[in-house]
Amino acid sequence: MDQKRELSSIDLAALVTELNRYSGAKVDKAYLYDDDLLRLKLRDFDRGRVELLIEVGDIKRAHVADPDHVADAPGRPPNFAKMLRNRLSGADFAGVEQYEFDRILTFEFERDDENTTLVAELFGQGNVAALDETGEVVGSLSTVRLKSRTVAPGAQYEYPASRLNPLDVSLGGFTRHMRDSDSDVVRTLATQLNLGGLYAEEVCTRAGVEKETPIDEATDDQFRALHEALERVGERLRSGDLDPRVYEERVDGDGERDDGDADARVVDVTPFPLSEHEGLPSVGFDSFTAAVDEYFYRLEREESESGEAPADAGASRPDFEEEIAKQERIIEQQRGAIEGFDEQADAERERAELLYAQYDLVDEVLSTVQEARENDVPWDDIAATLDAGAEQGIPAAEAVVDVDGGDGTVTVELTGEGDDGGPTRIELDAGAGVEVNADQLYQEAKRIEGKKEGAQEAIEATRRELEAVKERKAEWTAEQAEADADEADADDEAEYETDWLSRSSIPIRSPDDWFDRFRWFRTSTGYLVIGGRNADQNEELVKKYMGKHDRFFHTQAHGGPVTILKASGPSESADPVDFSEETLREAAQFAVSYSSDWKDGRGAGDAYMVEPDQVSKTPESGEYIEKGSFVVRGDRTYFEDVPCRVAVGVQCEPVTRALGGPPSAIVDRVATSVTLEPGMYAQNDAAMMVYRELKSRFADTSFVRKVASADQLQEFLPPGGSDIVD
Repeated sequence: MDQKRELSSIDLAALVTELNRYSGAKVDKAYLYDDDLLRLKLRDFDRGRVELLIEVGDIKRAHVADPDHVADAPGRPPNFAKMLRNRLSGADFAGVEQYEFDRILTFEFERDDENTTLVAELFGQGNVAALDETGEVVGSLSTVRLKSRTVAPGAQYEYPASRLNPLDVSLGGFTRHMRDSDSDVVRTLATQLNLGGLYAEEVCTRAGVEKETPIDEATDDQFRALHEALERVGERLRSGDLDPRVYEERVDGDGERDDGDADARVVDVTPFPLSEHEGLPSVGFDSFTAAVDEYFYRLEREESESGEAPADAGASRPDFEEEIAKQERIIEQQRGAIEGFDEQADAERERAELLYAQYDLVDEVLSTVQEARENDVPWDDIAATLDAGAEQGIPAAEAVVDVDGGDGTVTVELTGEGDDGGPTRIELDAGAGVEVNADQLYQEAKRIEGKKEGAQEAIEATRRELEAVKERKAEWTAEQAEADADEADADDEAEYETDWLSRSSIPIRSPDDWFDRFRWFRTSTGYLVIGGRNADQNEELVKKYMGKHDRFFHTQAHGGPVTILKASGPSESADPVDFSEETLREAAQFAVSYSSDWKDGRGAGDAYMVEPDQVSKTPESGEYIEKGSFVVRGDRTYFEDVPCRVAVGVQCEPVTRALGGPPSAIVDRVATSVTLEPGMYAQNDAAMMVYRELKSRFADTSFVRKVASADQLQEFLPPGGSDIVD
């Protein structure tokens, strides 16, 4: 069976109870791994170190992890992680809730100066959004702009359209939703009641109802048994009466199930034992969060081990056909869901119109019940009176098929006009009038149509995934054909310039350079230029990294970074260098572009260059030097009217990364680039614009997200406003 990769709504309902036991723990730090795994490190008075993991990529989960299962902290944190550290450091974890019955968790954090809500969307493409006290989005892993909702910095956070909670629905509501379907029992539970396939089958088994029973053949007793089974599940989750299990399956070398001595792999984790997994071995745990942690830890380890293929394994053909068939099946299912939403919405409107068509009869039913309740007549007596009226042939009484005092509802059966007008059951709010009941049905139709919009967006996303698989198949086929070509053409191939923008898959080759934490670029002649991002780095560059044969650059305008043109690396001996005029101009442009000249919107500025021995921290008598500032003595070489311009691009070889600096030094080193000048767009907005532009140029859009995300590109943009030149 397929291994579980996402937690269900029932799983999250079980986790919420356990995670709330950590309320009061203090947040130490936030980490972000690979753009989709968030780690919050907390300290609990009783438990000590607490590691909360939230993953929203291919794996979707949220749980407390064993510290031994947590990877080492990643390198320099991206902006999202920095923002969380600023807002959450020292904050108290105040609790977590599940949004309705959706796969959404809202974590609350409280601090004296500001409170923060963290919303984890564990469905679809997945997302994490941080909200302020007003519900406005401060930051999110992904920006979402759909017809139905928006998740973007500065906007009010919008939850998806609400879903029916099958654990809270009344028997009358449950029966009505079931009877609205034209499918069988298990599919209706899975889709219309939002249980999903596994738990829909489990409820059928516990209720003793045949899964494939057609809805129109199901009895009221069967619906009652299913509803009672659901109620028992809901009560167990609410009370925390759990018996968590991690289920295993033994498979042979070909991945086929083997009940012998084959290796065991994890396949599922559940908050209590399932009848549907009765034939599988399982391991019990004291808490569900511990079970979830162990499951995903083992899943990751098993996938990592299975990925250790022999050297020639790359020649084996990926199963593109199976993936294409899978995506096509998903599209077909989504089309069926859309058709179902259309039918449901039409059915709700038809019910509303039927109420108006038989207004007098429905009004008589409601008025009779309301008058009786005003006179304190018990519900059972009202039902008995209506039954008696039906026996006497009173039309209004004959139309009543059920009275539910617990929900305050009356169900009537009305017949439409014409040959096709069969009986239709409608559950009415006994305390409201005909118009209110009809309006509720119209509103329900609108809600269902909202779900249809979400399904249409989902089908478009699946179509894009299908096209991506087909492109990967074509790319793989082309690469294999190229690999099988005659070796005599190898020299010609070596001279071929790779079209990186058209490649559907670009391998990642991450660099590890000592200067990455500074601003930097390499001149068109190959020399390294580094600049400080702040006063501390300015001090560090001069004291630790400036050699005697380097050059020191600064701007005439106040507020520029220290810029050093290196004659060699930090651990290499250097000889005097006669730098070319082109190299010096590029270093000067770097200094000017990242200075206050850009921030103030000036199109050009002046810079000067001196030898290292002219730079000192010793001020004149009676003067004071601020941190990050220096005294420069002696003659200076000036560079006047240097244009404020930077190019930002994506390098694909010999390593993959974002680059930024003077256009003349960057354009020829990258596969593609964007040039900027001082302008109106804030630094983060400009970074997002550049990211979208670069991403649109590559066929492999996931490559750009990995090596040149908006956060990474922002590191190369000058402070202040920018405009894209080309």
